[in-house]
Amino acid sequence: MRSFLAFDLGASSGRTILGRLKGQRLEVQELTRFPNEMLDLVGRLHWNIAQLYQEVKRGMRVCASEVAVTPDSIAVDTWGVDFGLLGADGSLLGLPFAYRDSATQGAPEQFFQKIPRRRVYELTGIQVMAINSLFQLYAMARDGSPLLRVADALLMMPDLMSYLLTGEKKTEFTIATTSQLYNPTRQDWEHELFTALGISRGIMQEIVPPGSLLGRLRPTVSQETGLPPVPVIATASHDTASAVAAVPAEGTDWAYISSGTWSLVGVESERPIVTEQAEEFNLTNEGGVSGTFRVLKNVSGLWMVQECRRSWARDRLYSYEELATMAASAPQFKAVVDPDYQGFMNPPDMAEAIRLYCEGTGQPCPERPAELVRCILESLALKYRMVVEQLRQVAPRPINRLHIIGGGSQNETLSQFAADATGLPVVAGPAEATAVGNLLVQAMGLGEIASLAELRAVVRESFPLRRYEPRDPEAWAKAYERLVEVQERARQL
Repeated sequence: MRSFLAFDLGASSGRTILGRLKGQRLEVQELTRFPNEMLDLVGRLHWNIAQLYQEVKRGMRVCASEVAVTPDSIAVDTWGVDFGLLGADGSLLGLPFAYRDSATQGAPEQFFQKIPRRRVYELTGIQVMAINSLFQLYAMARDGSPLLRVADALLMMPDLMSYLLTGEKKTEFTIATTSQLYNPTRQDWEHELFTALGISRGIMQEIVPPGSLLGRLRPTVSQETGLPPVPVIATASHDTASAVAAVPAEGTDWAYISSGTWSLVGVESERPIVTEQAEEFNLTNEGGVSGTFRVLKNVSGLWMVQECRRSWARDRLYSYEELATMAASAPQFKAVVDPDYQGFMNPPDMAEAIRLYCEGTGQPCPERPAELVRCILESLALKYRMVVEQLRQVAPRPINRLHIIGGGSQNETLSQFAADATGLPVVAGPAEATAVGNLLVQAMGLGEIASLAELRAVVRESFPLRRYEPRDPEAWAKAYERLVEVQERARQL
């Protein structure tokens, strides 16, 4: 039996997961769970990398002392696009900025005056979003950030954590592709973009494939945690890449939704799809395991529900299960919203932002928590349909079923709505897909699993899955037409 330790650091919480591989079955055990919140410091949003590092070490201590297991390897995955900068002496230059920081608002349009939007897409195949690393760097350069003047190295968030553990500076392939600084055709960092930024490409690191050995725990980390110098693996370090690796699919005629704070809706491809139509749909081409690409679109996910719940917590703290149950019994299609409307990115009050959107688009406003959550879940499902229809037009294969993975797969109401809206059967699970993918890519790196197909067979053997069939197609078709109309009205807001 081999064991692996995964640190899955999400944009709202993190966890330590121990995996034990016994033949074709993976057993997982959650050792720690902790919040990950953005810090507002003098009006700028940052990640508390020091706290996250302490939590990672705490997870190792729990593994070593309380569980008494020495894992065969360790790996870290995180969300995409964010990064830290190091000085020439290897020290961290301040807290990394968080992607919801307002500095990047308007940055894409400004950068496109240097390199046209179409050319940026031709070079990277990445969906244009203001949060991307390219535009974060542009905003820093535009604003004369002193950090850039002294930066010697840039590390994406999982690579930064691995550096703190091992002292080795490398960038893993899947996380590199989220930056919009990587050229998938040339398979390297794109010089033309760095020239336009006025930033040396020399701050970027060697790119290594998922499953690569990065190094071993530094002696001081071993001393603090009680673990020996365990190997640290570059897993599929972008959390969505790990999650997609763990899709329990057979065949090729499927799409996936990695559902959590964000919803990543996509298909798996042997090559990037960088075409005019893909650009028109603003689809992205991010790296996957075994040389694959994730052709997908980022859709705002359960963030809207999370923010409403946070506001309501002043009066009552609802569980997510309560909210999903309440939404299932609320009136159907009272209002629909575009989850990716800019006003929902980080408003002071999400419920109020939804009310203003509905007023501005001539719709009745959901008032009660049940109505608001139903509005959000229905709207998410309808947006999934929109993206699936776009993917059908560019994907090399048909899409006949939908796999929902990640924490959102536990939301039975949303899973059923996704089946209803898309007209596709939905297979939901595993909920811990990101951690499972992290663990099993480590196993691939150590030679315990031979292929991506074998990895997915282990997932099917190890975790329960739930199937949902579509219902009421006419009502959902009318609701979809309404979403398209509402999007047009919202452009005038």
